[in-house]
Amino acid sequence: MSVVVVNYGSGNLRSAAKAVERAAAQVSSRLVVRVASDAQAVFEAERIVLPGQGAFGECAAGVAKVPGLREALEEAVIERGRPFLGICVGMQLMATRGLEHGTHRGFGWIPGDIVRMTPRDPKLKIPHMGWNDLIVERCHPALEEIPSGADVYFVHSYALHGGDPADILARVEYGESYPAMIGRDNMIGTQFHPDKSQATGIRLIANFLRWRP
Repeated sequence: MSVVVVNYGSGNLRSAAKAVERAAAQVSSRLVVRVASDAQAVFEAERIVLPGQGAFGECAAGVAKVPGLREALEEAVIERGRPFLGICVGMQLMATRGLEHGTHRGFGWIPGDIVRMTPRDPKLKIPHMGWNDLIVERCHPALEEIPSGADVYFVHSYALHGGDPADILARVEYGESYPAMIGRDNMIGTQFHPDKSQATGIRLIANFLRWRP
């Protein structure tokens, strides 16, 4: 089974790819993990991981610069139902729009906008950076054996707002409640970095690799 980690110039590509390779080694020796930047590889992949780090608009532009990549993602994920994992800005790109330094179109797979975090407590710094408890709201195969309260690692200044509550799998409290993990059909996304979340993150990626939506 082929797993493609999409390379479109994202800053955390190496970290994400190494974490997927570690998780794949735990799941099956038959899993083949590839880092690829061409649309055909994404189209043919049986599972897709889209990392992301930096500004929403820059990441959206990075996807757009790779010929045919946006269309290949749409065909593979939406039309063919391939399991998809978006990480950090890779998750944010699943939304309708990103409102960071202007308005930027997302994939529109999950309703809602990506807006700047505004915690009520002025002592809380933005970006939200560090370890926080994952508050699990819904059962999902990707969260198997990951309890509510597990520590995961965040680095972000923007979060999903105004989406469908049914898409929220887990939240994080940082002055107020923000979506930490979303899911719909064959797609999941994590605002936190599973690649930097030690055993919990590797477990989540391994669960994703086993998941058969």
